Amino acid sequence: METEVIANDQGLMTIEAIQKVVNRSRASVYRYANTDFKDLNPPYNPKRLNPELRQSKDDLLLFHPSEVARFSRDVLGLKQVTIEVRESAETTTQELLRAILAELQDIRCLLQRDEPDA
Repeated sequence: METEVIANDQGLMTIEAIQKVVNRSRASVYRYANTDFKDLNPPYNPKRLNPELRQSKDDLLLFHPSEVARFSRDVLGLKQVTIEVRESAETTTQELLRAILAELQDIRCLLQRDEPDA
């Protein structure tokens, strides 16, 4: 089973991306996830799908592609799991932020060039 998945900016997968990979419902993926309402980051469980560490209970559940492949292969028994992660297309916001950063770097260079040597 070879699947191409688009990951978020950190290269992690969302529940929706995992649904496509393992061909299971959203509710089923949540049942597989190693979560506990009492413990924000429960210890690693090899029989569950382990999310990345979260800072808050409000944070999205995100999963590393290699963890999804391991879970698919070892727990679900899917043969030949290959997950190819592609970066999502750059959004307008990312383009704008990149332009702002370039402008700020230019301003910094100009200011440093005009500083008298101390």
